[in-house]
Amino acid sequence: MSTDILREGGWQKRFSFSLNAAVTLGLLVAAVVINAILQPTFFTQYSLTSNFATFTPLVFAAIAQAIIVIGGALDLSLGAQIALISVVSLKVMDGQDSRILLGLLAALLTGAICGLLNGFIVAVVRLQPLIATFATASVFSGLALVVLPTPGGAVPPAIVNGFRMAVGGIPVPMLLVLLGMVLWWVLSRTTFAKQLYAVGGNKEASYASLVPVTSVVIRSFVFSGMFAALAAMAVLANTGSGDPFVGSDMALNSIAAVVLGGIALSGGRGAPYGAVAGALILSISSNILFFLGVPTTYRALTSGLIIIAALALSVLTTRRRGA
Repeated sequence: MSTDILREGGWQKRFSFSLNAAVTLGLLVAAVVINAILQPTFFTQYSLTSNFATFTPLVFAAIAQAIIVIGGALDLSLGAQIALISVVSLKVMDGQDSRILLGLLAALLTGAICGLLNGFIVAVVRLQPLIATFATASVFSGLALVVLPTPGGAVPPAIVNGFRMAVGGIPVPMLLVLLGMVLWWVLSRTTFAKQLYAVGGNKEASYASLVPVTSVVIRSFVFSGMFAALAAMAVLANTGSGDPFVGSDMALNSIAAVVLGGIALSGGRGAPYGAVAGALILSISSNILFFLGVPTTYRALTSGLIIIAALALSVLTTRRRGA
């Protein structure tokens, strides 16, 4: 492996491509159309509620990952964070509706602490993000097993029932997806967001421009952890119980969603809105495989091939733009 990849940021230069927004939109429309053909009830309220209940955790995870990627890093611990946050919140709520707010606060606090630890190791200790988050993923997974050794427990009925409801004819999970986009819109209007894009685009130039790089990196991980908390709450609402192993594939799927959403892995380009689209593409593709009757044993393989095709497409579109 060449030394430039081992240097800070070197690996990112090999992944400077990004999918064109029009291609992302086209893939999303195509996925929706194919799913609607295979599932004629796709646009009914019941189906939308059921589908988006499954989609929502990955949507929030994709936003969480997008914040990190825009800042020029990657978070391999995201799935483990979601598992830890979910079991902590589950224990705090203890199946009681009266403790839902307390459980949400516990989830947000746990997510923020996980993000703070990752941010400290990356920004202050100066460990490579891939190595740092790979290590903390084991820590978070271990803690999740300490909190809840085996799957079980009960989520407050109000969360489970509310997650399957509709407000004004719009399913609650769809409203939560919109909430995630609104939260990013609010965050994008802050000085922090401008600094985040600057750090992701060129860390050395950011240092020279007196951007508080260390603070920005730490805050990006903290905000990411809080979006991971929302993903964890969505997981609990969808499953109705706790599982210390949940989210095992969430980190890689969130990275795939980021790529599909047109966010360059080199950092500094793209927006979490695209990551939301990428998450929906992945989720709907899984639906399509189900309705096509693809055996469960082959779905992971097929999903992987879809992601590889999207990556190849992103390289081709980037080369054409650069031609």
